[in-house]
Amino acid sequence: MLAEDQAMVRGALKALLSLEDDITVVADVGRGDQIVETAIAVRPDIALLDIEMPGMDGLVAARALRDALPSCRSIMLTTFAQPGLVRRAIESGAQGYLLKDAPDYELARAIRRCAAGESVIEPSLAFEALAEGASPLSSREREVLAESERGGSIADVAKALSLSEGTARNHLSAVIQKLSARNRADAARIARGKGWL
Repeated sequence: MLAEDQAMVRGALKALLSLEDDITVVADVGRGDQIVETAIAVRPDIALLDIEMPGMDGLVAARALRDALPSCRSIMLTTFAQPGLVRRAIESGAQGYLLKDAPDYELARAIRRCAAGESVIEPSLAFEALAEGASPLSSREREVLAESERGGSIADVAKALSLSEGTARNHLSAVIQKLSARNRADAARIARGKGWL
């Protein structure tokens, strides 16, 4: 199953995979919030997921797919070569992480390897993810930082997340300190650059 929001890319992937005798694309979707429902209906062995999609990102979808259909193995197919995203993908239950600029023959090879029970991650990315370490941010701190990145005031962040202003301010202060950032915009830039946000 393919999940890619760009129709042309999705069509190209489908055409590329149709050239393989042992791989059949049973479904393709353009939104992250369509992944689990579609997978339950068609029961694919492998789900090829983009990270950034409308409705739900691929990382959240991989976790939901793992819970709803454990027999389906997920491969993230993305342009983002960020160690933090690799780690988050693995934590979400993905068994593969492949960059879109990899040679085209790598895609079918990765699908076959994942279907055989292997994990497929480009070695240099895996090493960088291990060297970088885990994100120092809690899930709530990531949520508050992501909301603040939209540019609203502390009151706006607090309201959007059903927090008190003091709690939102405390989370942002902790994030800024943990990331050695100058302010919340700098913290968001640092966290996004490392793939933690």
